[in-house]
Amino acid sequence: MTDMPDTTLTSDPSHDEPGDHGDDAAGYYTPGEPIVDTKAPKGPIDERWQTRKFEARLVNPSNRRKLDVIIVGTGLAGGAAAATLGEAGYNVKSFCYQDSPRRAHSIAAQGGINAAKNYKEDGDSVHRLFYDTVKGGDYRSRESNVYRLAEVSTNIIDQCVAQGVPFAREYGGLLDNRSFGGVQVSRTFYARGQTGQQLLIGAYQAMERQVAAGTVEQFTRHEMLEVIVVDGKARGIIARDLVTGEIETHLADVVVLATGGYGNVFFLSTNAMGSNVTAAWRAHRKGAYMANPCYTQIHPTCIPVTGTHQSKLTLMSESLRNDGRIWVPKSKADCEKDPRDIPEEDRDYYLERIYPSFGNLVPRDIASRAAKNVCDEGRGVGPAVDGVRRGVYLDFSAAIERLGVDGIEEKYDNLFDMYARITGENPYETPMRIYPAVHYVMGGLWVDYDLQSSIEGLFVTGEANFSDHGANRLGASALMQGLADGYFVLPHTIRDYLADGPFAKVDESHPAVVEAKKQVQDRVDHFLNTKGTRSVDSYHRELGNIMWEYCGMERTEDGLKKAIDLIRTLKEDFWRNVKVLGTAESLNQSLERAGRVADFIELGELMCIDALNRRESCGGHFRGESQTEDGEALRHDDQFAYVAAWEFAGDGEPPVLHKEDLVYTAIEMKQRSYK
Repeated sequence: MTDMPDTTLTSDPSHDEPGDHGDDAAGYYTPGEPIVDTKAPKGPIDERWQTRKFEARLVNPSNRRKLDVIIVGTGLAGGAAAATLGEAGYNVKSFCYQDSPRRAHSIAAQGGINAAKNYKEDGDSVHRLFYDTVKGGDYRSRESNVYRLAEVSTNIIDQCVAQGVPFAREYGGLLDNRSFGGVQVSRTFYARGQTGQQLLIGAYQAMERQVAAGTVEQFTRHEMLEVIVVDGKARGIIARDLVTGEIETHLADVVVLATGGYGNVFFLSTNAMGSNVTAAWRAHRKGAYMANPCYTQIHPTCIPVTGTHQSKLTLMSESLRNDGRIWVPKSKADCEKDPRDIPEEDRDYYLERIYPSFGNLVPRDIASRAAKNVCDEGRGVGPAVDGVRRGVYLDFSAAIERLGVDGIEEKYDNLFDMYARITGENPYETPMRIYPAVHYVMGGLWVDYDLQSSIEGLFVTGEANFSDHGANRLGASALMQGLADGYFVLPHTIRDYLADGPFAKVDESHPAVVEAKKQVQDRVDHFLNTKGTRSVDSYHRELGNIMWEYCGMERTEDGLKKAIDLIRTLKEDFWRNVKVLGTAESLNQSLERAGRVADFIELGELMCIDALNRRESCGGHFRGESQTEDGEALRHDDQFAYVAAWEFAGDGEPPVLHKEDLVYTAIEMKQRSYK
């Protein structure tokens, strides 16, 4: 594995050092006090998690029965946490806005889950998984958190096998592995292209066991609209029953958010249409810091946009890059031809050409930018949308020749079938067409090593927190983090907080509870009484266009400042002119979306400010002003090796930036190279 040498910037003004320009975001935010993770243990990195588990105080079984835990979200992180804490004897309330916990978006994950089992004996280890994850995240993640994730990854597979998750197996019966982008070993466990679904069923049935046992109470079709903070501590939530419209108060001793990511701020993304940021954003407005919000991931392997009619995009698993070869024609003149008529010598397998060490298995951010570059050159394929062909080929002809159709079907049949149903093309005969799309977010609520936010008693797990993936998530690590947090991290760390219980009870008449409920009611009333002329979706689509254009695959100072102005104008118009039909006392999806889009608009502004402040390129955050002579991302560790933790300062006030320095003791920060 080679590392890129130090690169001298060109004399082009667009490539000047950030210090030559001052702070791009000056005037858009207020500098705050630096912060540190006070829960992170010291000592050798391979001993830190064991040290923290031992130091965390215990809660005896009889006291657990007196403690109430609210968990919002029933995906892998939330479902696993509810099952584990219920099994431990706590009183758990589980909330989801879907009609069943099994509809959580974790179900959509296709390709696999990483674990450092080294079953292939190809050089994998906990330390290598740790290294690959930190390097893949472009050295912008926390060292201690990532090592813990790699360390507990092996337990996850044993847990899931015991639950009956049908992982793929080799001929001899042993669990099989495949490779994913950003690594040179095979460590990804999978269940064809349905890994997320199978893992979620495992967590769901574990949670349902506790529902039957009476330790978990389940609230489906309930959306959290506010967090209740009493004397600086999270003590409950305000939720709306999405069927009846009733606004309910639910109180507890601790609140856990496992509500996923905010990729739908871009409108078009691979996320489920209902995925939103509201729970996290409501917590942010109550004092929870939002960390690195500009770190969004563009997935390179999605079915291309076909027109303006679309409301979401479809992901094709990154596992396909194991056997599929990515290419475009060398000549623009060949872009309209049937790909089967283009001879081998006229094809540009550009990832294999540019990144020979990793080839088609480069990390997602690099594969995505490379696809954008060849399409920007005019060598994209497929139908033109708005005059531009946005697609590249993912070709399985060589793999089919090597493994046969049966071999490909065994690995990918449901993915091939899904592609055929959506596009009307047979990928066994004609290469797939793919293009990057918004997928995952690495940013999220700031948490310490215990997964506690800056609000005491508010814990955040899975994609909803920022802690593990830095500026770019390696493929197959989302499922790993969700289950690690839910099964093996949170149950150990939350008990240190709950050891101070039983806590004084909070009554619904408490002023903080009354105020939180009033805030929700006032918001609902505003949306229904505005009587504007524009639909909620029209605002969401316009916001998405702004975000994709100016805070998408490439960001610049001028573009981000323009985006902030456009978003502020959009926000003003939204609150004055949005049209929400129906009533509050019934199922009203327009009302649901109005609240979510309102929060997306505020989040979008903060994302752009965060991106403007970070005048460097790292992972999924690519600033046009910070790149090497050959167009690769260029970090500035001397200025930006920190977590950007943003504090809400009030409506109309600039956010406050707190910086948490990133310090590496077990590995050395280097410029990434996959060449």
